[in-house]
Amino acid sequence: MSEPGREPLRIGVLGAARITERALVDPARASGHRLVAVAARDRSRAEAFAAAHGVERVATSYADLIADPEIEAVYNPLANGLHGPWNLAAVAAGKHVLTEKPSASNAEEAAEVRKAAEKAGTVFMEGFHYLFHPLTLRLHEILASGELGELRRVETLVAIPAPDDSDPRWSLPLAGGAVMDLGCYSLHFARMLAPWAGGAPRLVSARGGERAAAPGVDEWLDAELEYPGGATASARCHMAYAELEMSCRIIGTRGEASAPNFVLPHLDDRVVVRTPEGERTERLGTRSSYTYQLEAFADRVREGTPLPLDADDAVATMTLIDACYRAAGFEVRPRMTAGR
Repeated sequence: MSEPGREPLRIGVLGAARITERALVDPARASGHRLVAVAARDRSRAEAFAAAHGVERVATSYADLIADPEIEAVYNPLANGLHGPWNLAAVAAGKHVLTEKPSASNAEEAAEVRKAAEKAGTVFMEGFHYLFHPLTLRLHEILASGELGELRRVETLVAIPAPDDSDPRWSLPLAGGAVMDLGCYSLHFARMLAPWAGGAPRLVSARGGERAAAPGVDEWLDAELEYPGGATASARCHMAYAELEMSCRIIGTRGEASAPNFVLPHLDDRVVVRTPEGERTERLGTRSSYTYQLEAFADRVREGTPLPLDADDAVATMTLIDACYRAAGFEVRPRMTAGR
């Protein structure tokens, strides 16, 4: 629940996306925040969503929701191509924004969102929820402790079985693709290890495969990165894999630490550490990473508590995504207008 004496966040929801229940509805219920309104292109979908999830009212359009003076924060889980336009619209209206990743279709658009957020003075956060879970924090703690020695190699694979062919994640105009949906986690995870690797990683090479029925859209992509301190990383993603796998492995000169599912630790909260002293398994808890994320976002809005994610971080991630696409022979994702 929200802290006694502290006002709950008043949140508006753009769209009726499936992820919203897991990423916002359940965390808001657990943390005591209000879901003030929802808007969808199909009003009946918004009405059904509001009835099912306890949203207080339905707005007639995305624009009307953003203009609502009672709403102070906007959650944006729309299709990738609509993240940038509606993030821009929300911050221009003076709203705080929690957006699903990626925050924009490309780095140029992400930079425009950053500029708008700076001008508005609002909180802007991209939803890399995994970063707030104790599992990720523990991996960082183990690396910082020196138990693994110096960082030498990072390996990540974020992969899922193929969505239906009609899924917007296969749409180039909607900024779809494996890197946008999955690989962004691998790349972001690698970026977050910069403090123990002499700085941020640079792209060395990338290769990928196109979805047969979706020209220009990546079904899979493998990227190789290098840190200033000499460590290397592989960031792999696949959106038509045999099974769900979201694993990471951190290898040092004295040992390694791995997690079977760093992206969704509520499904598997294990961290396995192997050193010359032996092997151990730690369990970090199955409380949702999305709940930790919403609490951190609320703390930033209400108390000014610093966040590890902001508009600068979003631009850095999108810059690396664009570089991966170009290196693998794909075009960067196109931009869209806000539309309705």
